Amino acid sequence: MRRRTLLAGITSAALITATPAHARSHRILHVRPGDSLQAAVDAVDGTGGTIVVHPGTYREVVNVPPEKGELTIRGASRDPRAAVLVFDNANGTARPDGSGTYGTAGSATFTSAAPGLTVRDLTLANDWLRADHPEITGTQAVAAYVTGDRTHFDNVRLLAHQDTLFADTTALDAFDRQYFHRCYIEGDVDFVFGRGRAVFDACHFHTLQRDVTFTPKGMVFAPATARANPYGFLALRGRITSGAEDAAYKIARPWVPSYETTAWPSLVVRDTWIGPGIDAVTPYTNMRDAYPWQTMRFREHANSGPGAVIPVPENRPQLTAEEAATHTRRTYLGDWRPYGRP
Repeated sequence: MRRRTLLAGITSAALITATPAHARSHRILHVRPGDSLQAAVDAVDGTGGTIVVHPGTYREVVNVPPEKGELTIRGASRDPRAAVLVFDNANGTARPDGSGTYGTAGSATFTSAAPGLTVRDLTLANDWLRADHPEITGTQAVAAYVTGDRTHFDNVRLLAHQDTLFADTTALDAFDRQYFHRCYIEGDVDFVFGRGRAVFDACHFHTLQRDVTFTPKGMVFAPATARANPYGFLALRGRITSGAEDAAYKIARPWVPSYETTAWPSLVVRDTWIGPGIDAVTPYTNMRDAYPWQTMRFREHANSGPGAVIPVPENRPQLTAEEAATHTRRTYLGDWRPYGRP
């Protein structure tokens, strides 16, 4: 119940100064406690515009459709803890209409397929807990499912357990680009996953303590990059910390979905501080033995920290300096430069 307590504490502090209703001015919508963020998204006319989310907790599911392109959703405060969007669907949660369960993507608290979306200064969370639902075996519970080219998250907290951030693409043959800057992302199993071309710049990844007796307790990344896509996930200038014991987690395992068995997962972690929670001896593992991680595009470069030491070189493939020059924000994002100057 840890996360529910955390979110409730934020809410009680925020409601003191909150006022109801949202007003529109110069294509700006304001959302305050008692309002619906989804209603504000629905009210956006065409592309562009800004939604300002005032301090409070918004317990709802939000979907930004493709026709709402170039939209900005931002917190009124620069503190991302002040405005929280949260819900608690899981993969195995039954839909109210009796049509089955939500599935992994359908469990997301926040979903967007809109091109040019910017989200900043917010918390997106899924507070579904395994311990509360022992009857459910589909335990993936997504905080954000994002597709659409030029998706930009800045100073956003993404909180869940399994499958926190689904960084995907709009279609199997699309190479949609995503940029996450100064984000905090926590979870336990495969909590950053998908086939998107995603750059994680100066982000903080945090693995949670998990009440299981086995190791690994989980993995940070599970990329599912299309074989035709030259770039998958790039994590640079960030850090990986853990709330679990030393060596309890892996950096990654490759995800080759049953619906896209030609996937060739790609992950580069570079210039990143890796804490002792990551198993330095064997930092990668298989999701399925038919697709061994050694055959995937997993590389590291110039990492530091106790989880970045290289006791067994064959278990930690490294980029050469020449190769590292091709794994940058600029090469991954091309002519789209949300980070400003190179």
